[in-house]
Amino acid sequence: MPYRWTDDVAPKSLRLWPHQSMTPSGFTWFVGSTAALFTLPLLAVLGSPIAWVLMAFFLCAIAGIWRAIMANRAHLSFHEELVLTSDMLKVEHVPSKGPSLVWQANPHWVSVNLRHDGPVEKYLTLRGSGREVELGAFLTPDERESLYAELQEVLAQHPPRQILT
Repeated sequence: MPYRWTDDVAPKSLRLWPHQSMTPSGFTWFVGSTAALFTLPLLAVLGSPIAWVLMAFFLCAIAGIWRAIMANRAHLSFHEELVLTSDMLKVEHVPSKGPSLVWQANPHWVSVNLRHDGPVEKYLTLRGSGREVELGAFLTPDERESLYAELQEVLAQHPPRQILT
């Protein structure tokens, strides 16, 4: 699952991130293999002026692949953080570029919703403080459903704030 609860520290928190299919070593292997396969046709024309023309096209193709994968890698910093304390539930949406978007509400008045009529299948939202925010838009429908059950359980177990009189 592309999310992790951290309940061993004082405020309970949840970190969500998009799926990351290419590891750094996979990136190295992919670009290296592509470059090696591009050099095979060059062996047939090695020593002729055509090799230089083909090499220019191959270098442009490798540079384009490199740039596309690096642009995709920049999106890896995108994530969402949910922090639950005794008197506050805060959701922070951290995009890869630009400022973070923060929503917070009293956890005792927050409701977790899993709608089937939303813009995506099994649309997961939190409602509180007069607003509704989406959570885990990048998760699969099954992951959103699983997270929905976990969030309901966590909020149900959340102890009410002690009021001293």
